[in-house]
Amino acid sequence: MCFEASARLQSFTAAANELHLTQGAVSRQIRSLEERLGVALFNGRRDSMTLTAAGHQYLDEIRPLLQRLERATMNVVALKGRGGSLALSVGSSVGNYWLIPRLPDFTRTHHEITLNVHTRVGPVDFGSAAIDASLEFGDGQRSGLHNDFVVPLVLAPYASPDWVARHGERIDGATPGTALIQHVTLPGAWDGWFEHERAGAHPGRYGPRYELMSMALTAAVSSMGAVLLPPYMAEDMVASGRLERLQGTPWKHPMGYYLVYPESSAGLPALDAFRTWLLKQAGN
Repeated sequence: MCFEASARLQSFTAAANELHLTQGAVSRQIRSLEERLGVALFNGRRDSMTLTAAGHQYLDEIRPLLQRLERATMNVVALKGRGGSLALSVGSSVGNYWLIPRLPDFTRTHHEITLNVHTRVGPVDFGSAAIDASLEFGDGQRSGLHNDFVVPLVLAPYASPDWVARHGERIDGATPGTALIQHVTLPGAWDGWFEHERAGAHPGRYGPRYELMSMALTAAVSSMGAVLLPPYMAEDMVASGRLERLQGTPWKHPMGYYLVYPESSAGLPALDAFRTWLLKQAGN
């Protein structure tokens, strides 16, 4: 703790104030730690200091462990062993449109567990983030991690009624000016869908690009083009008349959503409960 605080604050004095110790006590703890490790962790010994390469590596390793230790302590104090918390990372679109609408059922049956949800684009680096598990889009092959398949990504074409009135219910790839809204994270989605449809000429990747699928949905509602969406995102918009389903069959993307977690999280009771509930929700 003395090392982490000193590294974060870049000062033994500031670390001592935070930990309610003397500056000398912190300095002795750091010196003892360096002797035990056999390496120098800091380049300096004054109030402005920098980490050595070994210090940076050690900090990256221990910071998530200290965060988990602090959280475990807080859970025991607050819940007296009756539950716990789970730090879950989830993709924005699948989180907002698929997971969160189902979470009331989880909280009713597991009121002793606090689920803390974070979001990010791309896979989680469990070595540097205080995350227990991640519901993320991928191929289920992340080495050294548990990869539990949850749900596939099934995509179908949608557009606003105004767009359909101007372009029709079938996407004709040979028609100039047919804007196909692109997902940055799914760059080949339209190509895959057209190949699935066995269509001939198609505009492929032409159209505005959005990083988040929720932004692509909003662009389609605003009549900026046709978009490929999973039904769980589009069905409410279709029911309200803001989107229409276009002609063509749904296409299952070769990748899907997986619950990914390291071995260090595998035995967490909160994760066991969430995993069981999540797979049941997905019908697995």
